[in-house]
Amino acid sequence: MNKHTATQTIKTKAQELGFSFCGVAKAEFLEQEAPRLEEWLKRGYQGKMSYLENHFDKRLDPTLLVPGAKSVVSLIYNYAPKKDLGKDSGFKIAKYAYGEDYHFVVKDKLKTLLSHLNKTIGEVNGRAFVDSAPVMEGAWAQKSGLGWVGKNSLLLNKGTGSFFFLAELIIDLELEYDGPVKDYCGTCTACMDACPTDAISEPYVVDGSKCISYFTIELKEEIPNDVKGKFENWVFGCDICQDVCPWNRFSTPHNEPRFDPSQELENMKKNDWKEISEEVFKKVFKKSAVKRTGLKGLQRNIQFIVPDKIKK
Repeated sequence: MNKHTATQTIKTKAQELGFSFCGVAKAEFLEQEAPRLEEWLKRGYQGKMSYLENHFDKRLDPTLLVPGAKSVVSLIYNYAPKKDLGKDSGFKIAKYAYGEDYHFVVKDKLKTLLSHLNKTIGEVNGRAFVDSAPVMEGAWAQKSGLGWVGKNSLLLNKGTGSFFFLAELIIDLELEYDGPVKDYCGTCTACMDACPTDAISEPYVVDGSKCISYFTIELKEEIPNDVKGKFENWVFGCDICQDVCPWNRFSTPHNEPRFDPSQELENMKKNDWKEISEEVFKKVFKKSAVKRTGLKGLQRNIQFIVPDKIKK
C-alpha cells in the first residue's frame, strides 16, 4: 500500500471511530520545543509535578518511545458537554471529567484504529498515547495541522475550539505529512485576563504551579493561602481560560455516550457536594477522572472554598 492510500485509510477509520480531526507529522526530534521545555522547567513552572522533569529526551524524540518510528498520527476527540453542570450545582468540575475517564474511552478507540491498520495495511509497529506518557501532544497536533497552540498553551482549532482530547499513534509507517496552520489568536488576551490566579504568566506560557487545575488535582498537600478566594468555585480542574476563548463559540456537543454525566452527578447541588460521603463519591465517580483526586482531595478543595460551612 502506498503512502497516500495508507494515510487515507488511517484518516477514514479515525473518522468512523468518532475522531473529529486527524493529522500526520514526521516522527523527528522537536528541535524548537527543546529550549522552551528546558526554560519552562528551569523556572519551576511544573511545581510539584516532578514527573514532568523525567524523560526529557523522550518528550522531544518519538523514536525513543517507538524504535523505528516514522510518523506521529495526532487525533482530536470532542468532549464538549451538552450542558454546563456548574451553573446548577454551585461547585464546578472541569467539563472533561463529566463522564467516564477519557484515558479508557479514547485509548479503546486508538487500539481499534491500530488493529485496523494491522489488518488492512499489514504489520504496523506502534504505540497509542492518551495523555499518559512523555509525549508533547500540543506540539505534535500543531505540526500535523490540527490547530495552533493558543496563549493558554492549549491547542485551538478553528472549527471546534478547544474542548477536546488529544491522542497520538506513533508508528513505524511512512505516511503523507500534513503541515501546520497559522496562529489565529491575534491580539486577543481573553484567557490571560480571565485567569484568577495569573497562571498565564506571558502569552503562550502557563505557570503550571499557579493553575487552579494544579491546585485541585496535582497538588497533594495543603493549598497555599495566597490563592484563597480565587478559585471561583472550581473543585476539580478549571475551564476558565477555555470558557472565555472566542474560538469555543464554535464548539458543539460531543456524541460519545461514555462522556455523558450520570444522573447522580447532574442532580448534585451545592449541599450534596459539601456533605459528600465515601459511598456517594464511589458511586458518582466510579469511572470518572475525579477519582484521581480522591474523596479527601475533593473535600480539601471544597473546604478551601467554603471552610466555615463544611463538616469536619
